[in-house]
Parts: sequence; structure tokens; C-alpha cells
Amino acid sequence: MGQEPPAIRFGPAMPTPTLLGFGAILLWSQLALLTALSGAIPPFQLAAMTFAVGGLVGCASWTLRREGLRTLRQPWPVWLLGVGGLFGYHALYFAALRLAPPAEAGLLNYLWPLLIVLLSARLPGAAGLHAGHLGGAALGLAGVMVLFAGRGGIDFAAGALPGYLAALAAAFVWSGYSVLSSRVGAVPTDAVAGFCLATAALSFACHRAFETTLWPAGTVQWGAVVALGLGPVGAAFYLWDIGVKRGDLRLLGVAAYAAPILSTLTLVLAGYAEPSPALAFACLLIVLGAGVAVRASRAGTRERLRNRT
Repeated sequence: MGQEPPAIRFGPAMPTPTLLGFGAILLWSQLALLTALSGAIPPFQLAAMTFAVGGLVGCASWTLRREGLRTLRQPWPVWLLGVGGLFGYHALYFAALRLAPPAEAGLLNYLWPLLIVLLSARLPGAAGLHAGHLGGAALGLAGVMVLFAGRGGIDFAAGALPGYLAALAAAFVWSGYSVLSSRVGAVPTDAVAGFCLATAALSFACHRAFETTLWPAGTVQWGAVVALGLGPVGAAFYLWDIGVKRGDLRLLGVAAYAAPILSTLTLVLAGYAEPSPALAFACLLIVLGAGVAVRASRAGTRERLRNRT
């Protein structure tokens, strides 16, 4: 018998934690559609309801694993990081949407993936900024800019400065939470359930202080609230925690720019938005940026393997 042909190799396999982090991005891309289906529930009330669902689902898994409850015994800096990241980001983002036009606030908020790439270079043992990751993030940001501009233009008005600052602060909070979470990799992901429940309690307090309660009307809206708590405001945070702690943080940062594109595509398929040339061009830029980042990550993996040998 002849020799078998050599196996075709496409480079190092993608680590499972990184793939799980991609799962979080995919879930976040459903946030806009499910929020639209949930009706006119005030933002902090919706956050309280969905984070409560997400936290309780995490706690439910402890019935099979008694050690899960013990993961809540964390030092106060860990709690400050977890709750500050989840609640702080959403509070600032809600404030930005109230004080500034949504398109401009959303664009500033989506600086967080680029900030993850930049801030991750400061991590202990990091090899410094890699041109491929930085280039991929820049292409992703350009894609988001094209997407938002295609929705009706971008016009930064001076009167909305407080909202812009809140959106920018939200970007720094989420990128900081993501990068610093990688520094506390020993903290089990089970602890995220506690962070979600604390965020739900703080959101409820803000709802009572600033909003009027409006309950979902009908099965569809209630179903959307539950789906939000199970997915984009539930499982996504557990998956993201695994990804940033044990996966390729820079690649996840670049890949995060796919969320608004996938979100818009979902809205188009559901009939909530219309397709446009801007959307197609934005998709192209996002795909190019992701390709550049993946190539950079694989090159870095091959270099680390060579150094080990």
C-alpha cells in the first residue's frame, strides 16, 4: 500500500476559551432585537429583571456543585471589579443614551474593543502591541463608524457633551473590567452569578429612584425578557469571563466589533431595519479586521511554541 498523504495543517487550533468568548459576542449581537421585542420597559427595570434571571441561572447550577456557593467568598477588590464592571458599565451607558443621540453615544461606547487591545499590552508578560491586532481593531472601528454613519449620519453636538463623556467612560469601564478580569484568573466563573445578582439589586434601586415601573405586556415581551436574562445578560457574561481569563484577549477585543454588525443583520432579518450599502461595507471591514487579528494571533502562537522548544 502507498503512503498516506500528509495531513493538511492550517495553523494552531483556536483555544476553547477563546471560542467561548466568541459565544458571548454572538449572544450580545441578539441584544438589540430582544430589547425591541421586550417593549417599552424602562432601562434600569429591564436591567434589574434580566440580571436577576442571569444570576439565578448561575446559582441554579450550584445545586449540582456545592462548591459553587463558596466562590462568592472573594476579597472586596474582586467584588468591586465584578459589580463595578457590570453595573458601572450599564449605568453609564444608560446615562449616555439619555443625554446624547444614540448613534453618537453608541459609536463612542464602541471604543471599548480597541481599548482592550491597547490596555492588554500593559498586562504582565505581554509582548507589547502587535501590529496585526492593532490593525484589526482599527479596521473594526472603521466598520462600526461606517455602520453608524449609514444610519443617518454622525453629528457631535456640543450640548450633548455630558452624554458623550458618559459613553466614553462606559467604554473605559468595560475594557478595564475585561482586562483586569484576566489578572484575577484564579477567581472561578461561578462568582459572576453573585456579580449579576448584585447588579440586579443596584439596578432595581436606580429604577425605584429614577423610573416608573412598566411591566411587560403579553407573552412575547415576557419571553424576550427571559431570553435576555438567559442569553445576552446572562450566559454571555459567564462565557466572556472564561474568554478574557483563559483565551486570546486581543483577538476577542477585535472580534467584539462583529457584535453591532451581527446585531444590525439580525434586525434586518427580523424586519426591524433595512439593508444598506453601508451595512455591506461595514461587514467587509469587520471581516478584514478579524482576519488580520486571527493571523496575528496564530503568528504569536507559533512564536511562543518555538520559544518553548
